[in-house]
Amino acid sequence: MEKLRIIFMGTPEFAVGILDTIIKNNYDVVGVITAADKPAGRGQKIKYSAVKEYALANSLTLLQPTNLKDEAFLAELKALNANLQIVVAFRMLPKVVWEMPGLGTFNLHASLLPNYRGAAPINWAIINGETKTGVTTFFIDDKIDTGAMILNSEIAIEPEESAGQLHDRLMLLGSETVIDTLKVIENGNVTTTIQKDNEEIKTAYKLNKENCKIDWTKSGAEINNLIRGLSPYPASWCFLKDKEEEQAIKIYEAKLVSEAHSYEVGSLICSKKEIKVAVQDGFLQLLSLQLPGKKRMQVAELLNGITFSNTAKLY
Repeated sequence: MEKLRIIFMGTPEFAVGILDTIIKNNYDVVGVITAADKPAGRGQKIKYSAVKEYALANSLTLLQPTNLKDEAFLAELKALNANLQIVVAFRMLPKVVWEMPGLGTFNLHASLLPNYRGAAPINWAIINGETKTGVTTFFIDDKIDTGAMILNSEIAIEPEESAGQLHDRLMLLGSETVIDTLKVIENGNVTTTIQKDNEEIKTAYKLNKENCKIDWTKSGAEINNLIRGLSPYPASWCFLKDKEEEQAIKIYEAKLVSEAHSYEVGSLICSKKEIKVAVQDGFLQLLSLQLPGKKRMQVAELLNGITFSNTAKLY
């Protein structure tokens, strides 16, 4: 049994859950690599990555290279004398980095590969109406999320689950799967499966303003999946037009109501406590949204201080 000396690479909260589990299982993490600090928010204050916060709190050796091919960084990496690297939600590695450790470099990806390779697998599984997803560990190669698979684990996606809720469940599942992967590597009995490409493979495209915008001409289920798949971050959005005023709003939570009606798609139907939006096959009852410059609010709370005209619509 080979004693593992691990370098961990990751940036967001999702990666912290995995790193914490590795540490709590008494593996030797000799170094942590995370993104460089960058200014964030209105005050442009320097913000540490979630992984950096964890590494500092747990006195782990930390490197924050801006260039992964930099000679000084590569020398520091080599000096840590790791025999295995683990990557969770980081960036694409150059060959000189992923080839360095003797036992290789493996990645944990939050999908059942080969489906949903790319930047936003949790979001797209919900947006596309999948009923199951999971996590996969694989050895990194020179493309994105295409390497030989080691282990995978599957879970059901609940009907009303948001991306935030699924993220937390996949972080737990990912933690268990990484530990199982470490055990087979440690014991020297790794077997891998080559990913097979086919035309049916779905991609987890990077999220942008365009693909987060609600198209109210789609079915209620498709719109609701988009809202769930982008909640709480980055959030689905659309325009609200009321009288002459037009503003962009974010919608975080809704509920589908199947009911025949004759309203124009996008029309708002408001009572004292609820807002419904007409869609082609019923209504979407809005539960939680955010107006410009305001905080996210439950609809009942929002309607305490605002009224919409009967010509208000979303588009």
